[in-house]
Amino acid sequence: MNAYVKRVIDEFREKHRDEKEFIQAVEEVLSSVSPLIDAHPEYEKAAILERMVEPERLFSFRVCWEDDEGKVHTNTGWRCQFNGALGPYKGGIRFQKDVNESIIKFLAFEQTFKNGLTGLPIGGGKGGSDFDPIGRSDSEIMRFCQSYMTALYRYIGPDVDVPAGDMGVGAREVGYMFGEYRRLKGTFENGTFTGKGRSYGGSLIRPEATGYGAMYYLNEVLKHENDTIAGKRIGISGYGNVAWGILKKAAEVGAKVVYMSGAEGYIKDEEGICTKEKIDFVEQMKYKHLDLRDYVREFGCEFVEGKKYWGAKDIDICMPAAVQNDVDLESARKIADAGIKYYIEVANMPTTADALKYLRQQKNIIVAPSKAVNAGGVAVSALEMSQNSQRLSWSAEEVDSKLKEIMANIYHLCEEAAEHYGLGYDLVAGANIAGFEKVAEAMLAQGIF
Repeated sequence: MNAYVKRVIDEFREKHRDEKEFIQAVEEVLSSVSPLIDAHPEYEKAAILERMVEPERLFSFRVCWEDDEGKVHTNTGWRCQFNGALGPYKGGIRFQKDVNESIIKFLAFEQTFKNGLTGLPIGGGKGGSDFDPIGRSDSEIMRFCQSYMTALYRYIGPDVDVPAGDMGVGAREVGYMFGEYRRLKGTFENGTFTGKGRSYGGSLIRPEATGYGAMYYLNEVLKHENDTIAGKRIGISGYGNVAWGILKKAAEVGAKVVYMSGAEGYIKDEEGICTKEKIDFVEQMKYKHLDLRDYVREFGCEFVEGKKYWGAKDIDICMPAAVQNDVDLESARKIADAGIKYYIEVANMPTTADALKYLRQQKNIIVAPSKAVNAGGVAVSALEMSQNSQRLSWSAEEVDSKLKEIMANIYHLCEEAAEHYGLGYDLVAGANIAGFEKVAEAMLAQGIF
């Protein structure tokens, strides 16, 4: 490892010793970029690494709201504007009970390089709250969103910071936040948010975009291996918008998702989750607070409670698409022992550090990194920003065509960066290097601040 890289990692680990997710994300990126740093000694003189690992600004604020019984609750909200060298800060807002400052920072850090890979003019940011929307009424969620936005509205805007949805935040929540923003600002700046409803500037295929993009990236990996997607059997984790997009695109191209896991266990649907009826049911699960047991009652497939399907030998592709650190070392060993060839990360940092290291060492497994694979969501968000700026609305075919091209370009950036620096077919290192270099060059050009 480059001495400069090692020094910054050691200093960072000590300074942020209580922020485990943030440390994991930073170490994963910086451990890949030594060849780039060796080739660019000017980065050390400009303290690029030290600047890269610290957010430009981080807001923390109190969010008070009243439930339907009149009881007042207090949560913490955050917005991390991590790096704006490439454009306005861009990244989602996550509402989940275990959200904390470390998670917000890791997500914003990852978002910076993901956005750089898209080639679009957007910087990296992320936000959220430890508010748990599960079981809350529509009115309670509206009041929470309005309170959250009351604290944040001064610091966002179409040329400053453009939030979107993430876990726990869909079009409904985005609508409530935008409505409060519009009320407070007195202007219709619909480019301030993406993931909006179609009636006020949202883009077609935005809800499916992350899953679609993941499938397009996977297709490029398969091309490299002289392989095809048709007939492939896939296992995924999670059943939110990302999984829904994967299901739709997999069915369209002739692949079959047979395993799906969640916190409650996993299902095996031998016929595949590939009919419109099944895909529509999955799409509605999050809105109706259903889980995989409800899917089993509806369609009568196998359910295994309290376990993940890692280690299943009757699939070709594993796509973790739920939460961070879903796949630990024990799970990674099961995946490798099962002979899975394609390990395609879709969720943000779904693999623990030791598990990712192990999988990358296996000669029979191709690992594709989440910051590249799941960039389709933010890519279509940036396309939504473009439509808003032009006062236009593109067709689903136009948006999908642009997304497919962007994902192919991201894949080739990863492949070419790894090859250029003598790392072979290492898509993880390639993504880290390509994204880092894009941001670093912009920072260098803009001087020290």
